[in-house]
Amino acid sequence: MSLNNNLDKILIIDFGSQFTQLIARRIRELGVFSEIVSHKKINSLKIFNNVIGVILSGGPLNVYNSYKFRFNRKVLFLNIPILGICFGHQIISKELGGRVKKSRFREFGFAEIKKVNNSLLIKNFFNNKNTNNVWMSHADHVSKLPNGFKVVASSKNSKFTIIENNKKKYYGVQFHPEVTHTNKGKILLKNFLFSICKAKKNWLIKHQKLKLIKDVKKQIGKNKVICALSGGVDSSVVAQLLSKAIGKNLTCIFVNTGLLRKNEENQVVSTFKRKLKINLIYVNAEKEFINRLINVSDPEKKRKIIGNLFIEIFERYANKIKNIKFLAQGTLYPDLIESKSVTGSQTSKIKSHHNVGGLPKKMKLKLVEPLKYLFKDEVRKLGLELKLSKEIISRHPFPGPGLAIRMPGIITKEKINILKEADYYFIKHLHKYNLYHKIWQAYASLLPVKTVGVMGDNRTYEHICLLRAVTSEDGMTADFFNFNKKFLQSISNKIINNIKGINRVVYDVTSKPPSTIELE
Repeated sequence: MSLNNNLDKILIIDFGSQFTQLIARRIRELGVFSEIVSHKKINSLKIFNNVIGVILSGGPLNVYNSYKFRFNRKVLFLNIPILGICFGHQIISKELGGRVKKSRFREFGFAEIKKVNNSLLIKNFFNNKNTNNVWMSHADHVSKLPNGFKVVASSKNSKFTIIENNKKKYYGVQFHPEVTHTNKGKILLKNFLFSICKAKKNWLIKHQKLKLIKDVKKQIGKNKVICALSGGVDSSVVAQLLSKAIGKNLTCIFVNTGLLRKNEENQVVSTFKRKLKINLIYVNAEKEFINRLINVSDPEKKRKIIGNLFIEIFERYANKIKNIKFLAQGTLYPDLIESKSVTGSQTSKIKSHHNVGGLPKKMKLKLVEPLKYLFKDEVRKLGLELKLSKEIISRHPFPGPGLAIRMPGIITKEKINILKEADYYFIKHLHKYNLYHKIWQAYASLLPVKTVGVMGDNRTYEHICLLRAVTSEDGMTADFFNFNKKFLQSISNKIINNIKGINRVVYDVTSKPPSTIELE
């Protein structure tokens, strides 16, 4: 796949919104191909080939601080339907002769909007009272409409919440229809796609599977490829895809850092080497990693040590394989966007399972990144199309440095073993109660303090186990999962009664933000 894909598409121009990726995902979920491009990258209008609609994203800037952002206003005159969201809504108004000013009352969070006029954009969007609850996030608002525009809906603090110029097919919404907090937001996007842009459904992963295999074959030919396999979703899908495309010319290297979940190394070897018959080199480097991490407590130092050692070991074993030309990695579309490497150039950072480090220059390998224009949910669907097990595809995200960042403070072999057991019981318990697939990510961690306990007639002084479970769509924001008391009591008893070294279990009830999903 490439940015020059021949499919008709929706082009999303990104102005730095935290929700831009969500817009693209929503469009694809509706069956239409979408791509994201930075507002800084629109130097040539050739990028609009095969574009049937444009969406201008939100962003943190003020439309009058034009020196801080670049916008090619020729985009507005291409005779292509345009939808502006939040900041994009304000850009349309300002560039076409309207006015934007600072709001007297800012709107952040839920707001009720009321229908004023009909529009193709809002078909089935409002309730019987012609109102709807939407998600706002803005401190500026459109105060005067450009010529040819009409108001479609208003809120208490924003008169021009939805606007349109039906003749020119310009549309603007002050809120964020892409977030789940906006009621029926997906319906509004659907209306833009199919009623206004006249899009046809052209995006199904099962169709993309064949194209990806074909593209990989074309890129690699008869050359050999190595792949850093972690057992996570991304690397697993890459490995299976390449195996389908080039067979025995693929060699996977799996490094056991000793910081994996319980029995994970056995599961990876069993699945990929024995079941799927993929060439797999298994490296047990547990002692090397533990020795390098002795007396290290700083989380960034942990990451660097783990990342650098992984690269060192990976390179050591890769050099034993003759005539390797390519390195495969599970780069996803968000990785490209966030790294500002939308071109997919060879300077892309290696995204191995440790999430740090880089491709060793002396290896001089070309990158194979077959997933680089897919989102995480699309990768999971692709994995199912490639006949990977649901157990692999549905696994919760696992951080590259593994258990090292779920153990704040000094790492010891003893603490690793305790944490592996606690995490094992927690995940097993989630499956038992049919909760695992309702949760985005869940894990156990060990806090760097000990507390007093009483077990039997004896006083104990042991570790605190912290449990974390969150719901999320993309990991950018997350809420803690609301377990009932019975479950928490049950898992607490299970961990304390079965694992020596833990005498207290706590549950983390903070969301992201202000916290992060992982502890370090």
